[in-house]
Amino acid sequence: MNPGHLVTLKDWSAGEILQVVDAGRHLKADPGAFTEALKGRSLALLFQKTSTRTRCSGEVGMAQLGGHSVYLDWRATNFGLAHLADEIRVLGRYFDFLLVRFLAHADVVTAAASAEAPVMNGCCDRYHPLQALCDLQTVHEKLGRLEGVRLTYIGVRNNVTNSLIAAGLKTGMHVTVVAPEVNEAAVDDGLLAEARASGRYVETDDPAEGVAGCEVVYTDTWLDMEYFGDPAFADEKERRLRALRPYQLSRDLLRGLDPLIMHCLPAHRGYEIEAELVEDPRSVVFDQAENRMHSQKAVLLKLAGLLG
Repeated sequence: MNPGHLVTLKDWSAGEILQVVDAGRHLKADPGAFTEALKGRSLALLFQKTSTRTRCSGEVGMAQLGGHSVYLDWRATNFGLAHLADEIRVLGRYFDFLLVRFLAHADVVTAAASAEAPVMNGCCDRYHPLQALCDLQTVHEKLGRLEGVRLTYIGVRNNVTNSLIAAGLKTGMHVTVVAPEVNEAAVDDGLLAEARASGRYVETDDPAEGVAGCEVVYTDTWLDMEYFGDPAFADEKERRLRALRPYQLSRDLLRGLDPLIMHCLPAHRGYEIEAELVEDPRSVVFDQAENRMHSQKAVLLKLAGLLG
């Protein structure tokens, strides 16, 4: 994959990941830095999926760097009618950067292969690299390091899990995954093979064993958004809730432990995470959410070749 894109962090080196993490921290500490760096440049945000953090961090971050952005709801464009590669080639001639939030990873790959402008994967069914970059920035901000940090992910193995594994292991972290269920679209056998061979990756079905000794505990929604409010998914929703209830991130599970509590949001309080833990002193979920913007700015600067 062209190194000028961010499709998956599997394609980035540890040095590139750390470069963006460090730049995000610098941009947060010095909001006036790089205010004219992208003056006259433009960002297209092409989204099939709803978004709060990805859209806002892209639009506000681009403005703070001196550029401008255009939001494109997939349903209000001709992307549903035309050949994806053709439309992406057109956008690549209008815009300097493309931030895509697609349902299928294969479409992100097609976009990156077709565009003349750098493409950023703002979330797909297999990876969420922008989220993982901001997560590592948050961990470094709170603990002062990434090397040797023990992070436990508990919940459904999904796109966020994959990107945490890819980024965490490349930067020296130890990653434990407690995942009784797997989103089939997120299966990445190659990534898991590399993780298992690293010596710093553990899988367990026991939540208490998984969180023992961790410095960071991380969870994500058990339910894709369509499960809420759609009667067609009522049975699957109830099945998944019953199966995952023992894996809730709760006060009892973390009793006597002092990890950072992370969630990429939106959180379904009372489901994957006990409501009280979102507001717990150990929780950094809102700092984590804020860092999406600082990290997004760092990614834009990297893809523009401005980080050195």
